[in-house]
Parts: sequence; structure tokens; C-alpha cells
Amino acid sequence: MNDAVGVIGAGRMGAAMTARLRASGREVVLWNRTTARAAGVAAATGARVAATARGAAAAGPVVLISLADDAACRAAYEGPDGVAAGAGPGTVVADASTVAPSTAVDLAELVAAGGGAMLDTPVSGSVPVVERGELTVMAGGAAADLDRARPVLDLLARQVFHVGGHGAGATMKLAVNALVHALNHAVSEALVLAERSGVSRESAYEVFANSVAGAPFVQYKRAAFERPEETPVAFTLGLVGKDLDLILDLAARSGTSMPQAVVNRRAVADAVAAGLGDEDMSVLARYLRGDA
Repeated sequence: MNDAVGVIGAGRMGAAMTARLRASGREVVLWNRTTARAAGVAAATGARVAATARGAAAAGPVVLISLADDAACRAAYEGPDGVAAGAGPGTVVADASTVAPSTAVDLAELVAAGGGAMLDTPVSGSVPVVERGELTVMAGGAAADLDRARPVLDLLARQVFHVGGHGAGATMKLAVNALVHALNHAVSEALVLAERSGVSRESAYEVFANSVAGAPFVQYKRAAFERPEETPVAFTLGLVGKDLDLILDLAARSGTSMPQAVVNRRAVADAVAAGLGDEDMSVLARYLRGDA
């Protein structure tokens, strides 16, 4: 059996997935639009670099995609050197990118036209969660295709949910991220409230983490909120804004009222306008603190 895994995208999540797969003994063939970025990840992990997305997609029976947005996904899939051209019969493309459900459906059709199969498999969890192999995967597509992708997904994830057909995984990801981004905003506000009222940041967060509000998000973002100057960026505030745009677009299409998401989007837009778009999402607390 060919144990190689193709990976498309060498950003923070793609790099972390590559490292996790290599540590698990899998050969990885990596492609990124910026070759230097792929080369850096390859040098750190022992992955091989493909010249094209098609080459990475043809490397093994399972291909993982982790790209920034809908436009990046479409560009990587399309054309003679794209993912769809390399993903022939016997290949399952598992796309972990956060995109619109309609984009996931379009990409699945593109891959199917070349004989391959595609799943939208967005994940919940950022870089530290990937490193521990504890992601949550929300899969949309055929159950049989998911079964073929599981040997790879199980190396990255603690749990895999099959939530429906093509586009269902993307839909569920946006629903989860609506909650995550609301939590990020709520933790930021609550922490600043406690600090400005005389409670130390560390004491306040200790209570948050051990209270009824101590969700997994609160636990794994602790260092980012308590010691932001020492903690690497895991997910940028700019990408939070992109997610919230997708969420609100889906809400409009489905006739769903999401007033909290509207407020969250406005706050994120203000912080990004203040120059914080490339900082970790927890920087919202710094913005509300007035330290930006």
C-alpha cells in the first residue's frame, strides 16, 4: 500500500498537519503556491516538495487540503496542474479549508469529473490541537469515501463526524466557528472587565478555566490570552473576519438571524482596521484593553 499523503497548503495548519503526519511515519508530498514556504516546511519535517498541486494530489490515495479561502481553493483545484487533474480514480481529497458550502459542492464536482472523490473535512482546533492529534473533523460527502480517508484523518483527529453530503461539513464548520468566534469575543470582554476592576489577568483566567465556562477553547487559548507576547500566532484575526463574512453570507442565504455574529464582525473589523489583522485572534482582548 502507498502510505504517501499529498498535502496542499503549507500555512500554519498545513505545516502542522505535515509535521504530525511525518511524526506518524507517513511520507508527505507537499505543494504550496509559494515554493519557499513549502521548502521551509519540507526542510523542517522531511516532506518532499511537489512542483505542482497536481503532483502532490497524485502522490497517494489520500490528499489533504488546507488553504486560506475560497479563491485559493479554486485556484489550486483548477487547471491542468491543479488538484482535480491529479486526483484520479482511487484518490480521496479531504479538504480541511474553511469555505462556503457552495464552494465545497463545486470542488467535489470538479474532482469527480476527473474520476476522484472529494470530501469537505474542515476541522475544529488550531495548531496546538493538530500537534496533539486531537482535531475534530466535520465531514461532508460519501460515507465510503470517508472510510477510505480515515486512516489519515485518524492521525490528526480525536473524533470524526460524518454530518451529511457534500457541503454539510463546510456548513457545520461555519456553525462551529460562529460559536468559537463568539467565545473569543466573550472571553476578551470578560477578561478586560475583570482586569479593569482590579482582578489580575492570571487570577481571572484561572477562574474562567475552572468554572462552568471553562470550555476546551478557554483551555487551549489560555497562554494566548495570559501571555500574548510569548505565544505564537495560531489563527489570525484577519481570518476570523473572513470566517464571519462566510457565516453571515450563509445566514443571509438560509434566512437565519445572527445578531451576535453581526456584533462580532463589527468588533473584528475595527480591530483589523487598527492594524491587528495578522495577530492571533486573542488580540481582540488587547484591542478592547486599549493597548493596540
